[in-house]
Amino acid sequence: MAVEKVNSSSSLAEVIDRILDKGVVIDLWVRVSLVGIELIAIEARIVLASVETYLKYAEAVGLTTQAAVPAV
Repeated sequence: MAVEKVNSSSSLAEVIDRILDKGVVIDLWVRVSLVGIELIAIEARIVLASVETYLKYAEAVGLTTQAAVPAV
C-alpha cells in the first residue's frame, strides 16, 4: 500500500470542520510547589468537538448522565 503525500493548503474552514468532526482533548495538570509546600494546583480538561461527536464518545466512556430524564 503506497502512501501519497498531497502538497495542498487547507482552508481554515476545512481545518475547523476536521477538528469538530474528530474532536480534540487537551488534558492539563499543573502543580507549583516551593520548598515542598504546594502553592497552586490546576487541573483542566478542554474538549473541542461538535456536540454530536462529544456525545458519541462521552457516552462510550460514561461521561453522560440521565439528569434530564425525570424519575418515575
